Amino acid sequence: MKIFENIINHKLSNITADELLKYGEQFNIRITKAQAQKIADHLRGKQVNIFDDRERTKIIKEIARIAGPETAREVNRLFLQFTK
Repeated sequence: MKIFENIINHKLSNITADELLKYGEQFNIRITKAQAQKIADHLRGKQVNIFDDRERTKIIKEIARIAGPETAREVNRLFLQFTK
């Protein structure tokens, strides 16, 4: 299971705006191209563990500051889909 978590966390640290948009569409989550770009820029290169509730909460708060609270809620829904 740990390898699965590592793969997902690594993917998030290298995600592109286009990939975020694709995942948003796949999981029925509303996100604009500009928001996806800001979020991808923020996540790029960060070592994030979305399987840890505290870390996920921290990154969601950062996303809320960058792209707004509604977008952060949507991204959190996406992260929760990844962790299931």
